[in-house]
Amino acid sequence: MTKIKDSCVLITGGASGIGRIMGRMALERGARKLAIWDIDEEKMAATAAEFGSLGSVATYKVDVSDHEAVEAAYARTRAECGDVDILVNCAGIVTGNRTFDRQTVRDIERTMTVNTTAPMVLALQALPDMIARDHGHICNIASAAGMISNPKMSVYVASKWAVIGWSDSVRIELRQARSRVRVTTVAPYYIDTGMFDGVRSRIFPILDPEATARKILRAIERDKDFRGIPWGFHFIRFWQGALPTSWFDTIFGGWFGIFSAMDGFTGRKGPEKR
Repeated sequence: MTKIKDSCVLITGGASGIGRIMGRMALERGARKLAIWDIDEEKMAATAAEFGSLGSVATYKVDVSDHEAVEAAYARTRAECGDVDILVNCAGIVTGNRTFDRQTVRDIERTMTVNTTAPMVLALQALPDMIARDHGHICNIASAAGMISNPKMSVYVASKWAVIGWSDSVRIELRQARSRVRVTTVAPYYIDTGMFDGVRSRIFPILDPEATARKILRAIERDKDFRGIPWGFHFIRFWQGALPTSWFDTIFGGWFGIFSAMDGFTGRKGPEKR
């Protein structure tokens, strides 16, 4: 079991959305240090001021799409905060409500870099030390979009499919090496943080951020390998495999509205984190 109490917790995208809530909850659970990485200095300052009474908070302006900046920031974080015990890769962006033919090369590169490559690069910094200490936990926030195809968000879907495949593969590698370092992959449905403003869902309600953050931290504490939120989303994957593709598209994509959920998407203005 992973203990948050007395741990140093690093959260990317930790100044807003679900990352911010998890940071607060980690401090409430007795985390020794909360290190927040974000690109929005103003929000980081406000978060640090608000959380200061809960525990020790350090903030770092980091663009996770800049690999050299990630490497430098991790070295500084470890030097100033001590060994990182729990890493939560939470930063993410989305370009939605556009079919693939209307995406730009920059959209594709930026989305894949922030959502997929950045967690890998940061994990490369954290894992060697965790493995050497035989202690640590990496939680990668993917998405339910990484488990099912969805129109008008094809690039985002691709980035999250890749995260799920990579994250769970690393988990298996560590298990085969008999390491006590843990990896938890989380795949939540749409969360009401502003990132997916305008989305309409008929099959599941939009997730409450507070409840979702609690479930993610509980998954970390219990060393869960994979956590889909809500749990019922796993049934969709079952039917995806059991039904002919045309039937699945009609029933779940059409009748239950999965394929039209992004039609009204507007998203959050400014820097976007989950």
